[in-house]
Amino acid sequence: MEEGRNSVGVKKEYKGGITPFVVGACIVAAGVTSMDPFLRKFFPATYRKMHQEEARTSAYCKFDSQILTTFTSSMYIAGLIASMVASPVTRIYGRKPSILVGGLSVLMGAALNGGALNVGMLIAGRIMLGIGIGFADQAVPLYLSEMAPKQMRGALNMGFQLFVAVGTLSASLTNYGTTKIHNWGWRLSLALAAVPAVILSLGSLWLPETPNSLMETQGPEKARAMLQRIRGTVDVEEELSDMMEAKKISEMVKHPLHNLMQRKYRPQLVMAVAIPMFQQLTGINAIVFYAPVLFRTIGFETNASLMSAVITGVVGLAATVLSMIAVDRYGRRFLFLQGGLQMLISQVIIAIILSIKFDSLGDGSMSKGYAYLLLLMICIYVVGFAWSWGPLGWLVPSEIFSLEVRSIGQSIVVSVNLLFTFAIAQGFLAMLCHFKFGIFLFFAGWVFLMTIFVYLFLPETKNIGIEEMNSVWKEHWFWKRFVNEKFQHQ
Repeated sequence: MEEGRNSVGVKKEYKGGITPFVVGACIVAAGVTSMDPFLRKFFPATYRKMHQEEARTSAYCKFDSQILTTFTSSMYIAGLIASMVASPVTRIYGRKPSILVGGLSVLMGAALNGGALNVGMLIAGRIMLGIGIGFADQAVPLYLSEMAPKQMRGALNMGFQLFVAVGTLSASLTNYGTTKIHNWGWRLSLALAAVPAVILSLGSLWLPETPNSLMETQGPEKARAMLQRIRGTVDVEEELSDMMEAKKISEMVKHPLHNLMQRKYRPQLVMAVAIPMFQQLTGINAIVFYAPVLFRTIGFETNASLMSAVITGVVGLAATVLSMIAVDRYGRRFLFLQGGLQMLISQVIIAIILSIKFDSLGDGSMSKGYAYLLLLMICIYVVGFAWSWGPLGWLVPSEIFSLEVRSIGQSIVVSVNLLFTFAIAQGFLAMLCHFKFGIFLFFAGWVFLMTIFVYLFLPETKNIGIEEMNSVWKEHWFWKRFVNEKFQHQ
């Protein structure tokens, strides 16, 4: 039995629970840049720079190439633009079409990258991947939050991040294996992005539409039938009534973006910007995207660096599973705060190790003992992210918006996320070259700020119905002045 609260604080109960059907639906929904042949073919200047023996070359600057980072980060600008296009598609036609477009775009991008003959084809492939990411990131979290019963919404929504973790680990394993294939292993590695794309595309054809989307597009009877199917009970009138009320409000909204700017949506808008921004400023993508590069820089050989990335991938996957178990029991705030503290401490220690045992040498070398200590601290950092800001950065924004602004709200979340991902991906190698070990202190400072932000401004959202979420803002010490009518006229 689920318990929630309505907008005036009265407990409300929805019948039904988790069913095998909804589990299956949510499961389905939900770096080669260190390889020598790849660098030699497309980025020869970087390859020569990486292998030159001149002592004056800083080990931190071996991979500082704007062309190389443009290849990596072009995907995110494309995704940012695509996410805004995806918003009306998701709202008008449903969540399924956006998921399908995402899968097909990734499939095309994988084909272009795998068969690339020049840098232009590589970047074109990355752009197609970005379009796919923009549509998928816009639709999948909404799909998961709308399908799941509220007592399991956290765990099922984290299926999205779980498959991101699986994908990261798979990419590391693929890179580790294909680096042994002389000259064309990188092609296989890039082309294998087609595997999840096929799964996503075919899965979207099997997936049912969410009750909330059916309410918007086909009316209450279709929504009732789907609710009964996914909740495993015929008694869904309480939840259906909330959806019907949300639809009435939604129908009065002609311009969702303009509506989202209203004072009563201020807390949701702030979270839609702050949470994805902070998620990227943890520095996680700087580590994940360039893990093989980073480990080569600190003294590991090519295969060892890729293996180290595999290790961090395994650790991140395990931590994500633990987060799925804990999120609906201990809540979102607890994981945010604990993970933030863990990331902060580990990043400071990483910076200290690099400053004392690596930077002072000036030759890019490090003893094995300290290298493995550094790997351990990076793993501790990855664990902290993987059970806090990683999955919660998608879960919380997807569950806080009212139906009338939900699609545009999620588009803002995705756009901000991809904008900051682009900025960090584009600037990370240059920052690494100039900041050296200070790059980790830079991100640690942001982790400190975001942890304070969560403590002060983010209310707990566990076990609250998705159409009843407005109650958490009305009871919050700061946000109530924006959403309660008695405060709005003062």
